[in-house]
Amino acid sequence: MAMIYDMEHNDGYLYIKYPMGNKTGSTMKNAGFTSGIILILLMGILTLYCCYRVVKSRKMIPLLDTSNWEFPDVCKYYFGSFGQWSSLLFSMVSLVGAMVVYWVLMSNFLFNTGKFIYNFVHDVNVTDIVPGTNGSNKVICPSAASSHPPQNRSVMFSSGNDTGFELFEKWWNKSQTVPFYLVAILLPLLNLKSPSFFAKFNVLGTVSVVYLVLLVTVKAARLGIHLEYNWFTENDFFVPEFRIQFPQLTGVLTLAFFIHNCVITLLQNNRNQENNVRDLSIAYFLVGLTYLYVGVIIFASFPSPPLSKECIEQNFLDNFPSDDIMSFVARIFLLFQMMTVYPLLGYLARVQLLRQFFGNAYPSIFHVLILNIAIVGAGVAMAIFYPNIGGIIRYSGATCGLAFVFVYPSLIYLISQHHAGRLTGPALIIHIFIILLGLANLIAQFLL
Repeated sequence: MAMIYDMEHNDGYLYIKYPMGNKTGSTMKNAGFTSGIILILLMGILTLYCCYRVVKSRKMIPLLDTSNWEFPDVCKYYFGSFGQWSSLLFSMVSLVGAMVVYWVLMSNFLFNTGKFIYNFVHDVNVTDIVPGTNGSNKVICPSAASSHPPQNRSVMFSSGNDTGFELFEKWWNKSQTVPFYLVAILLPLLNLKSPSFFAKFNVLGTVSVVYLVLLVTVKAARLGIHLEYNWFTENDFFVPEFRIQFPQLTGVLTLAFFIHNCVITLLQNNRNQENNVRDLSIAYFLVGLTYLYVGVIIFASFPSPPLSKECIEQNFLDNFPSDDIMSFVARIFLLFQMMTVYPLLGYLARVQLLRQFFGNAYPSIFHVLILNIAIVGAGVAMAIFYPNIGGIIRYSGATCGLAFVFVYPSLIYLISQHHAGRLTGPALIIHIFIILLGLANLIAQFLL
């Protein structure tokens, strides 16, 4: 999933907590192992630099008090109403895109958690009918069982009570019923005026990260390392070190490292403003290190042979059997964490959109309800018809990233330097190149 940054200010220090994305292993197979490592490093550096340009953008405006400005205000100053409304549009793309991904993942986690509990309570004999390894450390390949997207189906298993099991399967379906059950829980929470209650659960982000890193480490220690280096040729079990589908990884990483639309807000209350760049760099380093570690370990330890690296799922927890205890605990952690973060994302979307149109973040319960129904409806629709978290992340990431990561920070820097008479040829070339990279990144998502 895409990374959501959460920076808390306390006693003048900046503490960084982040839920970890679990897509790096899957997208690394699309780029190739070596290319994936290089791209994670390069995208982390590039997005950090562009985020640095966003942080500095207010200070480059002369003769005006910009202390209370957000980045959309900076865009409005330089690009007029077009900058104001386009920045709002792309910011909403990033927020709603993240919320849709959360809904798909929550449906997945709730479905598998419910299935595990049902199996345990009814003493169901679980039988996975998909290819997998043997032994106590079993890994499965759900995507090999059918030509459908891996998250559009569930692993089948048998039960001694056929009638009860069939009834359970009917009412506990990953794409047809479970996404609707979440509506009853989350839609009322989205309508609350203040999400401060849920902010108290942000510590779950840290706990989830620590546990997932532990899970990946333990599984890798048991499975061992399975790598074979071929730069351009592939076989039945391994993928090349470089693949032409690598833009799929850059699209995911654009949203994974995306914080540009709210970084000024997050850093604004930091008591030691002179440490903003340092704190931002630490945040990117920790997040990049987590992505790199998890992606490398998942890819390297995936048992090939007997399974192909192509079997790595978009949500790597789906590569473990439905009765795997560690995966069950991970899903519980992530489900509860996402259910507390989701209302916070909805609050950000509400504040940005309704305040822009009505001058008030909560004009009435009717306005808020209509907005939340639309956002929840998008999540439910995607969970039913397109539960492809990789596609959602890379399309929304490349789209909002084009504006907030690549174009606006670079153009604002070039314009401000030109007005100050300090624009140099190398700076012009470098920032135009960054803009072209963002454009190529977006176009490539629709070609590959």
